[in-house]
Amino acid sequence: MIPGRNENDDFRPPTLENSSNFVDVSVVIVSWNTCEILHQCLKSIYATIRSISFEVIVIDNGSTDGSVEMIRQEFDRVKLLMNSENRGFAAANNQGVSIANGRYVLLLNSDTIVLDRAIEKTVAFADVHPDGAVTGCRALNPDRTLQGTCFMFPSLLNLLLLSSYLPQIYPRSRFFGRERMTWWGRNDAREVDVVTGCFMLVRKEAISEIGLMDEQFFMYSEETDWCYRFKAKGWKNWFTPDGEIVHIGGASAAKLGARRAELQSNSDVRYMFKHWSKPRAFIGLALLTMFYALRLVVLFIQQLLRRNRELDRKRMEHHWVGLKGTLLFFGTKFAGRNGDRGENIDKQKCA
Repeated sequence: MIPGRNENDDFRPPTLENSSNFVDVSVVIVSWNTCEILHQCLKSIYATIRSISFEVIVIDNGSTDGSVEMIRQEFDRVKLLMNSENRGFAAANNQGVSIANGRYVLLLNSDTIVLDRAIEKTVAFADVHPDGAVTGCRALNPDRTLQGTCFMFPSLLNLLLLSSYLPQIYPRSRFFGRERMTWWGRNDAREVDVVTGCFMLVRKEAISEIGLMDEQFFMYSEETDWCYRFKAKGWKNWFTPDGEIVHIGGASAAKLGARRAELQSNSDVRYMFKHWSKPRAFIGLALLTMFYALRLVVLFIQQLLRRNRELDRKRMEHHWVGLKGTLLFFGTKFAGRNGDRGENIDKQKCA
């Protein structure tokens, strides 16, 4: 058995192809109908890497917006893998990692723009921290304000705080803002629990020991699970502010509409039942249910008082679908069945 692998996991360690062609970093990008921003992302990679060897691998998850044609016409150096359907984030990334020749694998979202040699700087940091499995960098919103990447592992306390509105009311509090680390300006290097999957530099040696991402997570929580497994085997997860990217956020997920909430709640609960005792996981599930229920109540009240009812309606739909997802999980867990893994996502075309 692979160290760190759960006996119920259905993933396998990566294998290397063309092992004589090693490079410093393999940039792996999963794309689903993100043609325009994927184009920006690829341009930024080739424009900002200057002093290290690299390769770019794009896994297209059944896009219908011309993404494949764009890559073939404008980026002939890209290694392109094409899926006939949306296999999900974890499974598609595993495809890329399995053929990667790099000392490091960089999981990079298609809705990112790499700034000022960010990849090189992050690799340099990882090189002087050989105890690190994963390294993340600073992420900025499109308006260049700070985006809160990196967070703590899920816990009952963090779920309880998340269910309340206290983290939003006191974001600078080290206690109330603990889970998302909203008190921290991401201006210094430090060890963290989870590195956000939008920019996730992973040491190939650590992947060979721990294994690939768990494909039971169709979307969301896969990086949390991976970071937990790395840390459980003695590896460290690092954040460095040396490199910066712009992360637009939600480019593919936005096309899912309210279905996104169901996938997120399913993944959150899968993580609990995988890594926690069953009693603790059921308490976590109850707290997550409370999170969605409380927000529905608040949004209903806001809808009565505010004029922007269309926005409130969309948010209510999002949380209602999330609530139904947690309730569905209650039923499937009690019945001893697995929930929907998310394979039945409708293919949608970019607007």
